[in-house]
Amino acid sequence: MSGKSQGSEVELASVNGEARGDAGVAHGAELLGFVEAVMAGDDAQLSRARQSLREVLSVEAFVDACAVIGAFNVVDRIADATGIPLDAGMLGMSAEVRSELDLERFGSSANTPREGA
Repeated sequence: MSGKSQGSEVELASVNGEARGDAGVAHGAELLGFVEAVMAGDDAQLSRARQSLREVLSVEAFVDACAVIGAFNVVDRIADATGIPLDAGMLGMSAEVRSELDLERFGSSANTPREGA
């Protein structure tokens, strides 16, 4: 939605490891590399990705990116672990994105009600 509001085309498939270039986001390649490194848990990879991202973002933007990664990681894990389903409003708003990213391939998708249910 933020991409649409700014008149840019964001490649959602990039979050599935299918990124090409910046995925339609300013500094997208560096941001995706940093997220991958955070999730991989490899200290050397993380150090390289952190340095790469810090070279293109302001200090404030870098801190914001770190906060978003941390917050999403925690909130997402809590929701998955406790089986919190999507509410009706989010279910409708996210249908296209969930389909495009093939999120049903993940076990936690069992907590997502099916359309019309």
